[in-house]
Amino acid sequence: TIPEYLWSKLPDSAVLRHENGKWYAVIMTVEKSKLGLEGNDLVDIMDVKCDPEMISMIIQTYGFLQGYHMNKQHWITILLEGSVSEAKILDFLDMSYDLIDGAGRKENK
Repeated sequence: TIPEYLWSKLPDSAVLRHENGKWYAVIMTVEKSKLGLEGNDLVDIMDVKCDPEMISMIIQTYGFLQGYHMNKQHWITILLEGSVSEAKILDFLDMSYDLIDGAGRKENK
Protein backbone atom coordinates (compact mmCIF):
# COMPACT_ATOMS: atom_id res chain seq x y z
CA THR A 1 0.00 0.00 0.00
CA ILE A 2 1.26 3.45 -0.87
CA PRO A 3 0.59 5.99 1.92
CA GLU A 4 -1.63 8.91 0.99
CA TYR A 5 -0.87 12.30 2.51
CA LEU A 6 -4.25 14.01 2.45
CA TRP A 7 -3.83 17.01 4.76
CA SER A 8 -1.59 19.96 3.91
CA LYS A 9 -1.73 21.13 7.56
CA LEU A 10 -0.54 17.66 8.69
CA PRO A 11 2.15 16.75 6.15
CA ASP A 12 3.44 13.79 8.20
CA SER A 13 0.00 12.20 8.60
CA ALA A 14 -0.95 9.47 6.16
CA VAL A 15 -3.72 7.00 5.47
CA LEU A 16 -3.39 3.49 4.13
CA ARG A 17 -6.25 2.61 1.85
CA HIS A 18 -7.56 -0.85 0.99
CA GLU A 19 -8.02 -1.61 -2.71
CA ASN A 20 -11.77 -1.14 -2.10
CA GLY A 21 -11.07 2.51 -1.22
CA LYS A 22 -11.68 2.30 2.53
CA TRP A 23 -9.03 3.31 5.05
CA TYR A 24 -7.46 0.53 7.09
CA ALA A 25 -4.81 2.59 8.90
CA VAL A 26 -4.08 6.19 9.77
CA ILE A 27 -0.59 7.26 10.84
CA MET A 28 -0.17 10.58 12.63
CA THR A 29 1.68 12.51 15.30
CA VAL A 30 -0.32 13.85 18.28
CA GLU A 31 0.27 15.31 21.72
CA LYS A 32 0.34 12.64 24.41
CA SER A 33 -2.25 14.58 26.43
CA LYS A 34 -4.80 14.13 23.61
CA LEU A 35 -4.46 10.37 24.12
CA GLY A 36 -4.97 10.59 27.88
CA LEU A 37 -1.24 10.11 28.50
CA GLU A 38 0.96 12.33 30.67
CA GLY A 39 2.85 15.14 29.02
CA ASN A 40 2.44 17.41 26.05
CA ASP A 41 5.28 16.03 23.94
CA LEU A 42 4.45 14.48 20.59
CA VAL A 43 4.12 10.77 19.88
CA ASP A 44 3.66 8.89 16.61
CA ILE A 45 0.57 6.68 16.50
CA MET A 46 -1.28 4.43 14.11
CA ASP A 47 -5.02 3.81 14.15
CA VAL A 48 -6.18 0.44 12.82
CA LYS A 49 -9.54 -1.26 12.59
CA CYS A 50 -9.99 -4.02 15.16
CA ASP A 51 -12.50 -6.73 15.98
CA PRO A 52 -14.86 -5.04 18.49
CA GLU A 53 -14.83 -8.14 20.71
CA MET A 54 -11.05 -7.83 21.13
CA ILE A 55 -10.77 -4.11 21.86
CA SER A 56 -11.44 -4.13 25.61
CA MET A 57 -8.78 -6.81 26.10
CA ILE A 58 -6.20 -5.24 23.78
CA ILE A 59 -6.35 -1.76 25.30
CA GLN A 60 -5.35 -3.26 28.67
CA THR A 61 -1.85 -3.74 27.18
CA TYR A 62 0.59 -0.82 27.24
CA GLY A 63 1.02 0.64 23.78
CA PHE A 64 -2.62 0.13 22.79
CA LEU A 65 -5.39 2.68 23.33
CA GLN A 66 -8.95 3.26 22.21
CA GLY A 67 -9.02 4.65 18.70
CA TYR A 68 -7.95 8.28 18.61
CA HIS A 69 -10.13 10.38 16.37
CA MET A 70 -11.91 7.24 15.10
CA ASN A 71 -14.87 5.08 16.14
CA LYS A 72 -13.77 3.66 19.49
CA GLN A 73 -15.91 0.52 19.03
CA HIS A 74 -14.07 -0.49 15.85
CA TRP A 75 -10.62 1.15 15.96
CA ILE A 76 -7.60 1.06 18.25
CA THR A 77 -4.55 3.29 18.48
CA ILE A 78 -1.08 1.79 18.59
CA LEU A 79 1.77 3.87 20.01
CA LEU A 80 4.74 3.87 17.65
CA GLU A 81 7.40 4.73 20.23
CA GLY A 82 8.88 1.27 20.63
CA SER A 83 6.51 -0.32 23.15
CA VAL A 84 4.83 -2.50 20.50
CA SER A 85 6.98 -4.79 18.38
CA GLU A 86 7.14 -4.37 14.62
CA ALA A 87 5.81 -7.92 14.20
CA LYS A 88 2.74 -7.14 16.33
CA ILE A 89 2.14 -3.88 14.46
CA LEU A 90 2.24 -5.78 11.17
CA ASP A 91 -0.21 -8.37 12.58
CA PHE A 92 -2.65 -5.58 13.46
CA LEU A 93 -2.22 -4.00 10.01
CA ASP A 94 -3.07 -7.37 8.44
CA MET A 95 -6.12 -7.76 10.67
CA SER A 96 -7.32 -4.25 9.87
CA TYR A 97 -6.88 -4.84 6.13
CA ASP A 98 -8.86 -8.10 6.38
CA LEU A 99 -11.64 -6.45 8.41
CA ILE A 100 -11.94 -3.66 5.84
CA ASP A 101 -11.98 -6.28 3.07
CA GLY A 102 -14.85 -8.07 4.82
CA ALA A 103 -16.73 -4.81 5.29
CA GLY A 104 -16.43 -4.06 1.59
CA ARG A 105 -17.79 -7.45 0.58
CA LYS A 106 -20.80 -7.12 2.91
CA GLU A 107 -21.64 -3.64 1.60
CA ASN A 108 -21.43 -4.77 -2.02
CA LYS A 109 -23.97 -7.58 -1.58
